[in-house]
Amino acid sequence: MRRLKYLAFVGVTAVLASCASTPAQIQAEQPSITRDGDTYSLAVPIASFSDFILVETQMGDKPPRVVELDKVINDLAGYDAVFIGEAHGHAASHYVQSKIFAGLHNLNPDMALSMEQFERPAQGVVDDYLAGKIGEETLVHDGKAWPHYRSSYRPLVEYAKYNSLPVIASEIPGNMVSCIGERGPDFLKSLEGEPRSWAAEKLHLEDGDYKDKYYAFLAAVPSHSVGGDLSEAEKDQKRFYRYAAQVSRDDTMAESLARHMQANPGRKIMHINGSFHSAGMLGTPERLAMRIPGIKMANVHPVVVSDPANPTFDAKDVGEGQYLLLIYPVPKRFVQMKNINAFIKRTKDKIDENKCAY
Repeated sequence: MRRLKYLAFVGVTAVLASCASTPAQIQAEQPSITRDGDTYSLAVPIASFSDFILVETQMGDKPPRVVELDKVINDLAGYDAVFIGEAHGHAASHYVQSKIFAGLHNLNPDMALSMEQFERPAQGVVDDYLAGKIGEETLVHDGKAWPHYRSSYRPLVEYAKYNSLPVIASEIPGNMVSCIGERGPDFLKSLEGEPRSWAAEKLHLEDGDYKDKYYAFLAAVPSHSVGGDLSEAEKDQKRFYRYAAQVSRDDTMAESLARHMQANPGRKIMHINGSFHSAGMLGTPERLAMRIPGIKMANVHPVVVSDPANPTFDAKDVGEGQYLLLIYPVPKRFVQMKNINAFIKRTKDKIDENKCAY
């Protein structure tokens, strides 16, 4: 049995090693960063999709400078909760997540991994997988893992499994998010029993920077804009319902983290989520601080550069996290309109699968 466990670990190590042979931090004797107005430029390219550059900003408290991954890990080890905002599906983003988690665990043996990518009802499935009671295919199917689980999240979960570290399924179910977006936050009052426990007890819907940011996002992204033949009052209500749906994710994840930390004093957590949820320490971190005043938190924020030969980031990026992860741009998604239309149809079908069913 011990030999099987060892071989399993060798497999995990091989996965990480295979990633490590390609993803690489750009190191050119601490390349300099120059500023021209609101644009920061680096003197070294990001040569491939797997390469990355880490920049320390400390939320604007320090002049931006390129740092090595080990330095980042050593600093993050001093925080109670570390948020890793990700660029979903980006190889370098997920590689850095895995390296940071392993590094933090080496420095803090009492660690937990929290994931947006598993919803609360899947916690039992995740626990069974970590305990060796079920296989990965069952985890993916019954746990409703994200489609790119094997390429993006397998190394993290396997590391946690081998080292007997807890994994928190922190997210609210997607169909509940849809219900809140359609019916508003009062939808939660209609839930009873176990389903009500899958969402945060309290949603923080107050005015503030996060609400302003989300409303600006709605206005800027055509697919999320609120329009049509609606009165201004109806548009306002629709925007607020969508904001409540977004907040339901943040509050549920924050509550999941808070409950775990309060039940396990001294334990540290690394939480992974889409970058919007933790950028600027708003969203989920902000709501975790409401539940655990004084908690020490940090965020690593991804920046997908537009020109990898001449990587840049903006002044607004500086305040998004303690560290910025600069990564190679993703390929152009569409060239022809017919392919865009086909994608819209597929997206609608997917939304219909996750529609409000309560």
